[in-house]
Amino acid sequence: MYDQDGLKSIHNCDFLEDPSFINAYERGIAATGQDYCWHWRVHIGLWAARSAIKLDGDFVECGVNAGFLSSSIMYDLEWDQHNKIFYLLDTFNGLDERYVSEAELKDGILDKNNKRIKEGFYVTSSRLIKENFSEWKNARIIEGSIPDTLSEITTDKIAFVHIDLNCATPEVEALNYLWNKLLTGALVLLDDYAYHGYHHQKYAIDNFSEEKGVYVASLPTGQGLLIKT
Repeated sequence: MYDQDGLKSIHNCDFLEDPSFINAYERGIAATGQDYCWHWRVHIGLWAARSAIKLDGDFVECGVNAGFLSSSIMYDLEWDQHNKIFYLLDTFNGLDERYVSEAELKDGILDKNNKRIKEGFYVTSSRLIKENFSEWKNARIIEGSIPDTLSEITTDKIAFVHIDLNCATPEVEALNYLWNKLLTGALVLLDDYAYHGYHHQKYAIDNFSEEKGVYVASLPTGQGLLIKT
């Protein structure tokens, strides 16, 4: 039985015994220094990245933090063999208060942010992040707040986006900016879309997807998945 990260299931999860998955997951642990028990979430991320690598486009992650998922993906795909850029965006200092909504403030988002910084879950310096990603020459670390830094994504073709910003406004701003750069068939993985306690992000992304005429698959991992059509 699988029982971690808010997901309990009796269904098949033999990917946990797949050597390629194990190695990729361990590279994520190496990036963060600890195991967050995100196995099924990372499994979904690897599946999406393995699918998107077939498209002629670059990868983007908005909300890198210590780089668990992106490190797993780049290791798994042997990233520098593909002649693609992986754009890695983060404040590397927690949330930017300027982009927090009133509703999120009332729900205590800044208290949660400060707690995560104090506990060391949120990184507060990009130095170690740069060291982690120095393994790959085709990684571009972009430090600062979204949407301020989105213009530093210089590619016009994007095959994969992972969004994990823990705040509604930057997530929607990122989607709006990147949307026309997404190739047909590009995958967008939303880390917190259906996750317990992150409903403000879900509502904001639902409004965005309705405007664009696309649909988000709500996953039991707490993630959301959409495909550009």
